[in-house]
Amino acid sequence: MMGKGQLSCIDLPCQLKGLSHQQLIELAEEIRARIIGTVAETGGHLAPSLGVVELTIALHYVFDGAHDRFIWDVGHQAYAHKLLTGRQKEFGSLRQYGGISGFPKRSESKYDAFGTGHSSTSISAGLGISVANHLKGSQARAIAIIGDGSMTGGMAFEGLNNAGDLAKNLIVVLNDNEMSISPNVGALSSFLSRKLSGKTSMYLKREMEDVLKSIPGIGANILQVLRRSVDSLISFFTPGMLFQALEFQYIGPINGHRLDRLIETFEIARNVDGPVLIHVLTRKGKGYELAEKDPTSFHGVGPFNIATGKSLDTVKCLSYTKVFGRAMKKLADSDPKLIGITAAMIQGTGLDCFAQTYADRFFDVGIAEQHAVTFAAGLATEGFKPVLAVYSTFLQRAYDQVLHDVCLQNLPVVFAMDRAGLVGEDGPTHHGVFDLSYLRSMPNMVLMAPKDENELQHMLKTAVDHDGPAAVRYPRGDVLGVDLDDELRSLEIGKGELLRPGKDLVIVAVGSTVQSAKEAALRLEEEGIEAAVINARFIKPLDRELIMTWAEKTGRVITVEENMLAGGFGSAVLELFEEESFSPKSMKRLGVSDCFVPHGSQAILRNLCGIDAEGIERAALKLLDYNHGKVLRAIG
Repeated sequence: MMGKGQLSCIDLPCQLKGLSHQQLIELAEEIRARIIGTVAETGGHLAPSLGVVELTIALHYVFDGAHDRFIWDVGHQAYAHKLLTGRQKEFGSLRQYGGISGFPKRSESKYDAFGTGHSSTSISAGLGISVANHLKGSQARAIAIIGDGSMTGGMAFEGLNNAGDLAKNLIVVLNDNEMSISPNVGALSSFLSRKLSGKTSMYLKREMEDVLKSIPGIGANILQVLRRSVDSLISFFTPGMLFQALEFQYIGPINGHRLDRLIETFEIARNVDGPVLIHVLTRKGKGYELAEKDPTSFHGVGPFNIATGKSLDTVKCLSYTKVFGRAMKKLADSDPKLIGITAAMIQGTGLDCFAQTYADRFFDVGIAEQHAVTFAAGLATEGFKPVLAVYSTFLQRAYDQVLHDVCLQNLPVVFAMDRAGLVGEDGPTHHGVFDLSYLRSMPNMVLMAPKDENELQHMLKTAVDHDGPAAVRYPRGDVLGVDLDDELRSLEIGKGELLRPGKDLVIVAVGSTVQSAKEAALRLEEEGIEAAVINARFIKPLDRELIMTWAEKTGRVITVEENMLAGGFGSAVLELFEEESFSPKSMKRLGVSDCFVPHGSQAILRNLCGIDAEGIERAALKLLDYNHGKVLRAIG
């Protein structure tokens, strides 16, 4: 018997083959305990990873991870995979700065075949790997593991369609943790599908087809009848008709927590020629009762108490997400034309209260951001006011739709972009640091970012009232604690605000960096330096008069943004100076340089990028060529 703590003996997945069935079952429980214990300390995606423990073990047991390629769609369910592929010692550093990523990462391990973080990409990537194997003459297999939620993304079906046409050896594992199938039907369909797809059955089927094809005239007709009969039998007992139509061999549904069934099924699939889809039923949060009862709340969590499931963050603050949700509800109370839209992120975007109150005006379109944008555009043409609440990183997926379907037609669609800027531990696939750069280049777009939660609700009102495309971007995390006005009002578009005057330089900040700019100005004041601070509010259109006035008064300008420097807010200010034929004495743009920012806490990453108060102060002193010894020692 495998004793407690023996997970540490599994350094490579090939060692699984030496374990008995009972030992594999015990290993699954030990992996679950390790995942729960680690995520309770570091935070992370708990329920998804707990649901695929047996699935992960079975995959590594049957296939050779050193040569076969596993592509985890989204990738937030890959914790067990990481534990089985040589990263046990580092697992405690999960999602911490300098530690291992919460997602598959090719630079982290040879077992991470494809970097992921956004959904619906695995089938396309897996097909590319399968074709590459074919061209190289390799017998290695590509296995794409995709959840039922990710199958709502159009890209998944594009991949399936192409894979069926190319008929290469691709295995798609559909991890279904939502569909409810009765035990009897599930067991029968599993039995039929496995038997009809078994190695012997497949061989006999091919032999019979060859014989029937040799009979002139009659053979082809009989062959078509037999094929339809088999397909009808499978489709009657299973939900596999769609995949059969796409030329996939369908196997399932299979109980995703029965290791014996999983291993048997994967061994069958390994020997099938052409594309195969294996339908696996799992339970999110499996093995942790609190997560099983409420998988949504335990999908992604911060550090928590294992016994109670309660967050270890005892300070209960409002978040920008909640402020947005409340403002949406308030606006909808008086505006029957207001529509709320999200792409499978009801709670994540704060629209849950809106959805409960105005169910007829709320639409969750699934993981389909491209569709969400054009769907909103259609609503806007008929006089409605759609607000698409979406994480900044996910709006990137609908760039073309924002440009062509909304901005080109100048339609009044509002984009409420949550998690803008540096989001923290989820890392480079989730940082929302590109939206200012790509949105401000689009004609007709109004783009703004609030300095605090009160300004957020007024900006939402501004965007809804505007007769054209508008976007509001706001950060992940707690708000600053300012008072919220009861009455929402529209701001004058293109007007910023002067927060403090100053004669030595002006700091022009936008969004989440405004507070840091104010703190930096206070620190500089202690050194006898007077820094003016402007809250730009609008990235497009800029408050040209306000920025030019203080740039000319001080001659020295610092811009600060939580966005890429390339094409971002600072670039917009430089363009303004060029248009006004103005050359400041000196200027510095602060933001994210030409790199992908790693994972880590928001505080660490903002310091790394030099956009916190310390970084702004340092930049100001350098701009002023300030040589006060105390200051240089204090800030390095």
